[in-house]
Amino acid sequence: MLVSQLTHVPVAVRNAMRDGPRDSATHLRHAAAVPALGEIEIGGKASRESAGESLTVMAWNVERLRHVDAIAETIAGQAPHVVLLSEVDKGMARSGNGHLLSRLADRLGHSYAYGVEFLELGTGNEVEQAANGAAENAEGFHGNAITSAVPLLRPFLVRFDAAGAWFLPEHGQPRIGGRMALGGQVMLGDRRITVVSVHLENRTTPAGRADQTRHLLDAVDSYDAEAPVLIGGDFNTLTATYPERNDDPAAWRKRVAAEPDRLMRPDRHEPLFAVMAERGYDWRDANAFDKPTQRRAAGDLTPTGHIDWFFTRGLSASAPATLPAVLPDGSPSADHEALVVTVRVK
Repeated sequence: MLVSQLTHVPVAVRNAMRDGPRDSATHLRHAAAVPALGEIEIGGKASRESAGESLTVMAWNVERLRHVDAIAETIAGQAPHVVLLSEVDKGMARSGNGHLLSRLADRLGHSYAYGVEFLELGTGNEVEQAANGAAENAEGFHGNAITSAVPLLRPFLVRFDAAGAWFLPEHGQPRIGGRMALGGQVMLGDRRITVVSVHLENRTTPAGRADQTRHLLDAVDSYDAEAPVLIGGDFNTLTATYPERNDDPAAWRKRVAAEPDRLMRPDRHEPLFAVMAERGYDWRDANAFDKPTQRRAAGDLTPTGHIDWFFTRGLSASAPATLPAVLPDGSPSADHEALVVTVRVK
């Protein structure tokens, strides 16, 4: 459902969800009772009538969008027609309890579509909780977005997971919802092009991400099987399960060091690439392979890799680049770099 404002969930309701039973069955009941999980918020205003014969697209996991001004400057420097965003907060204490996407779209002269990945029942991870003090979330929304300088047509939302693993007590960040994708179409010449912003799960297996990819591609084909497609975002191609990477960090670093191409060329370890190839999608020309797309804070020794991607079908791609996510003082504006590519219809 398209709305101008996501349906608010009162603080008392969110707190009751957080403080009550935390199991999968309860999560399903809560998820069904949150209208915002099925809504797409539409706002802003496109500043251009059309894209001409080529389309420049950015994809960026903006880590809450808390550094919105620096991110807006990076995006504006590329003048993209479309921006595919993940990890966008709305009404979250950790990012100032504002509507940062609306602010970003206004800065860029873009319209926007926004879908909720999670209704956050807490104020974030351990670091964010400590920094927030007693502040409460005004809305508690966190999700994916598309901004567009040209009209964005027929927005749609795809949900991947209803099991609610993030809701369980052991995850430490109580959330209602699951990973998702947000899409729509723009005109490229006289053709409609489907564009999709995606965020796959990090706390799962490579096989789990392949399953999410199959679900996404089925949904895209049901939406429009004939249109050329550009999918971009954070695919979390980390090549192993969450426990493998986190239970013994030293062993994980040693394993990556023994396979230096593992995280930069993860297609041998992540079956989602084979799923994409089987369905006619390509990634080789649409991505730069010169640097990782993850950005770490100084002193963080966790191995970084290429986990953000563009995939295309029916499009030729050129000029892919990975752009640094930095503030004016050189510190990170997000924990992922930004991707950019230009496409044309084949």
